[in-house]
Amino acid sequence: MTGAKKSSSYSAESIVVLEGLEPVRKRPAMYIGTTSQYGINHCLNEIIDNSIDEALAGFCRNVEIRVQDDGYLTVLDDGRGIPVEKVPKYKVSALEIVMTKLHAGGKFNVGAYKVSGGLHGVGASVVNALSAHMIVEIRRERKLYRQEYKKGVPVSPVKEVKESMIGFKFKQGTGVSFLPDNEIFKETTEINSGIFKKQVKERAYLINNVFFKIFNSKNKDNFAYFFDGGIISLLRDLNRGKKILHEPIYIKKQLDDKEVEVGIQYNDSINENIHSFVNVINTQEGGTHLTGFKTAITRAINNYAKKEFGDKNTEETFNGDDVKEGLAAIIYVKMPATNLQFEGQTKTKLGNSEVQTLVQQAVFEYLETFFEENPKVGREILGKIFLAQKARLAAKAAKEAVLRKGALEGASLPGKLADCQEKDPALSELFMVEGNSAGGTAKQGRDRKYQAILPLRGKVLNTERAYLDRVLSFKELKDLVIALGMGIGENIDYSRLRYHKIVIMTDADVDGEHIRTLLLTFFYRHLPDVIHKGHLFIAQPPLYKIQTGKQIQYAYSEEEKDTITKSMATLKTPVTPSLQRYKGLGEMNPEQLWETTMNPKNRVLKQVAVSDGQEADYVFSMLMGDEVPPRKKFIITHAKMANLDL
Repeated sequence: MTGAKKSSSYSAESIVVLEGLEPVRKRPAMYIGTTSQYGINHCLNEIIDNSIDEALAGFCRNVEIRVQDDGYLTVLDDGRGIPVEKVPKYKVSALEIVMTKLHAGGKFNVGAYKVSGGLHGVGASVVNALSAHMIVEIRRERKLYRQEYKKGVPVSPVKEVKESMIGFKFKQGTGVSFLPDNEIFKETTEINSGIFKKQVKERAYLINNVFFKIFNSKNKDNFAYFFDGGIISLLRDLNRGKKILHEPIYIKKQLDDKEVEVGIQYNDSINENIHSFVNVINTQEGGTHLTGFKTAITRAINNYAKKEFGDKNTEETFNGDDVKEGLAAIIYVKMPATNLQFEGQTKTKLGNSEVQTLVQQAVFEYLETFFEENPKVGREILGKIFLAQKARLAAKAAKEAVLRKGALEGASLPGKLADCQEKDPALSELFMVEGNSAGGTAKQGRDRKYQAILPLRGKVLNTERAYLDRVLSFKELKDLVIALGMGIGENIDYSRLRYHKIVIMTDADVDGEHIRTLLLTFFYRHLPDVIHKGHLFIAQPPLYKIQTGKQIQYAYSEEEKDTITKSMATLKTPVTPSLQRYKGLGEMNPEQLWETTMNPKNRVLKQVAVSDGQEADYVFSMLMGDEVPPRKKFIITHAKMANLDL
């Protein structure tokens, strides 16, 4: 890093301008993907990534992030600080150009940043344009400078100041504090804390020895991250709560100005957990680096199987699905920002074809040698993949049998499904109801025009470690798959989904919560896009019916019950309210179930979403898997939080 510091210059001459800022407020989604809450997170990430770029270049060791009560989001670092002197060509401060012009920044100059998360140089200026107010403070050469902006427009020129407005205490670096504009972000101007925490943690794993401090005044969640184990630390975190088959395999290769790091570790689950990054950007949609990795590991394992067992090892060669079962992996590529090719400003998919070749060669060559030198690990992995292949072939046969049977029956929908009249999936709802009794009530109370009812008998199969053939042999789940209409497994087609609102409706007791958890496990492990596309919901039936004379109200929580009871007690003719505690959906008549739980005008539906896939994977594995100690620890830790209905 010392050499990089001496050779890298970051001054006003590093700043290059490509175009103005005008389009951003007119079409914000083009630049940040969405103006929903995720857009707020994206804006904060853009500012954090500027600090990360300084860390990648070797100039930053501390990043402080504050989520403030007044709505401001603040990021401070101890990097070099954005240059403040005037750029001769444009006769304006370099800071002002960076903050007010699209495609302006040091990332277009190879000497300023060799590796960078940003590509287009639009991050800071876009955030500025979408902020009601922004304050930027720079400390360079023992002097403090400040410039303020409103909706991207400077309030005044850059000026030297004596004291910080934003609590900037580092001896040098950059501080940015911005207030998201509620004219742009109409839903909310607050971040999603869960996603934010995950993203900061990822960056801390990927950048060794950088100290991240986070102060969240909104929810009092203050924490810090500092890791020195790199992607191997992240890999161990991915496999937390799982039974691992071997120690992590670490691969690193440098080629010219590109570097690739890969971490591989198999566990005994049936799910894959692969994450890819480019310059600390989480490429959630993968790209060429992920393609190269999958090709290489599949080829290397097939080659090793042939060497070990000849041609009698498998019914057919292993495919990608066999190889990725139980695989946890990190693919991390670092390369110059000037060469990066992403799909869109949100940077979710890498497009550089040469990276595919680099990753493929690095992984294949290393694994070829590794398996020869570590036959015990190689055989452990092969044994796991043999089972995966066997299960895949069995599941394929089971799925085809289900499809054939459905086709032979003519009407493939299960007989117990009370379907709706509506044929447009966008207007159709499916309620999965616990038990035949509640199912009968729901069928009578529903609006049959657009609401379908599927009763489920008893507790469904725990699918956390169940292969597809076993899933499809379980009648309740097979009926559900057929009712949804989109298939399952490798040939799934989400465009054929028959209902765009799929609602889990269970009793408000321990058994009901267990059934709900089993259904959530099934969707998360076997039909994940139902969740990711926002189609899965949980119904909230009332806990209490509260009646005073002819006045009836329903309470959906203990707190709401207390509030309603107190308000009734203040009436001029006080009558002791009668309380009815609903423990099952079947205790309500059809009219009550419709009015409280199914009527769109009154009902409360909770949409199921995954803000942190890594944490969700851990929780499902820990709660629904075979490893008892992690589950026991979780139950003991959270026992006091349980609501017992004795």
